[in-house]
Amino acid sequence: MKMKTIKDFNFKNKKVFVRCDFNVPLDLKGNIVDDFRIQQTIPTLKYLQKKRAKLILASHRSDNQNLASVWLRLKKYLDLEGVELLNNLRLNKGEEENDDNFVKDLASRADIYINDAFGVCHRTHASIVGLPKYLPSGAGFLLEKEIKALSQVLDNPKHPLVIIVGGAKIESKAGVINNFLDKADQILLGGKITQNFKIVSPNIYFAVDNNKNLDIGPETIEIFSQIIKKAKTIIWAGPLGRFEDPLYQKGTEEIGQEIAKNKKAFKVAGGGDTNFALLKFGLRDKFNHVSTGGGAMLSFLSGEKLPGLEALGYYD
Repeated sequence: MKMKTIKDFNFKNKKVFVRCDFNVPLDLKGNIVDDFRIQQTIPTLKYLQKKRAKLILASHRSDNQNLASVWLRLKKYLDLEGVELLNNLRLNKGEEENDDNFVKDLASRADIYINDAFGVCHRTHASIVGLPKYLPSGAGFLLEKEIKALSQVLDNPKHPLVIIVGGAKIESKAGVINNFLDKADQILLGGKITQNFKIVSPNIYFAVDNNKNLDIGPETIEIFSQIIKKAKTIIWAGPLGRFEDPLYQKGTEEIGQEIAKNKKAFKVAGGGDTNFALLKFGLRDKFNHVSTGGGAMLSFLSGEKLPGLEALGYYD
C-alpha cells in the first residue's frame, strides 16, 4: 500500500477523524503560551471543511489536562459549527496501550482517518497505528510537509551540511549524530549533551568554552559562526545552553541569529526547546522548516521507521 494523502479522498458529507497534535504549552493559569502546533494543522482542517467533511478532531495532552483551552483557540482560526473535539486521548489508557477495543470505538465514529500529527508518529498508540487498520487512511498537509522537508535534509542535502546539536538528552540525539557521521560536513555540539559524549569523529566540533554546560562562550560562538556562514543545509536540534535564563541565552541566541542570516542555506529546526528558543528570539520565520515534532523528528532523521508513517503505508 502506498501512503495516501488528503487529496486522494472524496470527503463530501463524510465523517473524518483527524488526529492532530494539540499538545501545546500552557502557563500556570492554563492559557496557551504558543499555538504553533495548532496553527500548523489549520490548512488541513480548512481544506476538509471546504470539501464539506464533518470533522472529529482528536489529540492528546501529555499533562493529563483537558483540551478546553485548545477549543477556545481553535475558534480564532475556524468555524467550529458541527466540529467535534474529543477529550484528551491519553485520559483513556487504551490510547497508549493501543487497545483494540479502544481503537474500534474511535473508528466507529468516522468514515475516513487523516493523520496530521507528525509529532506523535513515533508512538505506537491507538489513534496513530490502530485506526488505519479499520478506516481508509491518509496524511494531512502538515504530515506531508514534515516528511518532505525532513526527507530533503536526510536524503538529498546540499553541502556543506552542518548539524547543530544541543540540549541535555544525548540518548535522544545519538541516533541522529550516528546517522549523519558520514553525511554531514560538520556536527557542532554544545550544552549538557557534551558531558560523557563518546562518539569520536573528525567532523564533530565540541564547544571549547562551554560555561559549565550552561552556555557556549565567545570563542565557540565565533568558531561555530564561521562554519554556519558557509553551510548550504543546516539542521538544528537543541539549544546550546540554558537559554531561558538571560544570563545564559547569549550562545543560543547568537547561533540562531547566525543561522538566520545565511540566506543560501536550507534551514530546518525542531524540538520543543529549540522551537521555544526560536519563538523567544523572533527567529521562527527565518527557517525553511520548523518541525512540530521533537522525538519524531529525531527518530526520522536517525533513519528509524516511524510507526505512524508505517501504518499509513509510507515505507511500502
